[in-house]
Amino acid sequence: MMSIAAKLEELPAPMWIALAILGFVLWWPLGLAVLAYILWSGRMRCCGIGFGRWNDRAQTNGQAQDSWRQPRTSGNQAFDEYRAETLRRLEEEHRAFQDYLDRLRMAKDRAEFEQFMAERGTRPVSQSQAQD
Repeated sequence: MMSIAAKLEELPAPMWIALAILGFVLWWPLGLAVLAYILWSGRMRCCGIGFGRWNDRAQTNGQAQDSWRQPRTSGNQAFDEYRAETLRRLEEEHRAFQDYLDRLRMAKDRAEFEQFMAERGTRPVSQSQAQD
């Protein structure tokens, strides 16, 4: 026979969210308690949120990960070298593309300015400008 605690441990994340909402509807401290349990137990790790002792399990293998970067090493030196070279090449391509876009923007700005200056020079002087 399965205990209630074991059955609660098997509930998927959407069910926990529904329980938290129901808890807030019935009595706000109950909803707050369910929400605190969800966060503390690490059940919402998919959202990058996790607190408490269960969250520490993710970092025990020596390959610390955060939500912004990949692990430092895969354990395969050849793959790590390939990945590093590919990332370096992509960064160079990104810089080259940014330089290209900057040159395009500068050329467009220059053309617009030259067009403005040409129109300004050919425009007849209005009487209000002639009096100044």
